Amino acid sequence: MDRPLLVKLLTIMKMAPREILRYGEKISKDLNLKHSDDTDDQIIDLMILHPELIQRPILEIEDNAVLGRPIDNITDLINRSGISID
Repeated sequence: MDRPLLVKLLTIMKMAPREILRYGEKISKDLNLKHSDDTDDQIIDLMILHPELIQRPILEIEDNAVLGRPIDNITDLINRSGISID
């Protein structure tokens, strides 16, 4: 994932980078991200360098996006978008 796409998805989801950060990853623990005072831009840069820091899945449909945890977020977005899954 590139930076412009990540920023776009965060904006659409109305979420801060820390809200989709995977704190359990080794790199997160090594960098002490849970207790760091890094800026949003710094966190985004780290997510681009270390994609394993990004919670997944993220589903984007048209002008909407959701983090797929819980799975109901994905179901709700699919239903709202009128996509039929058979």
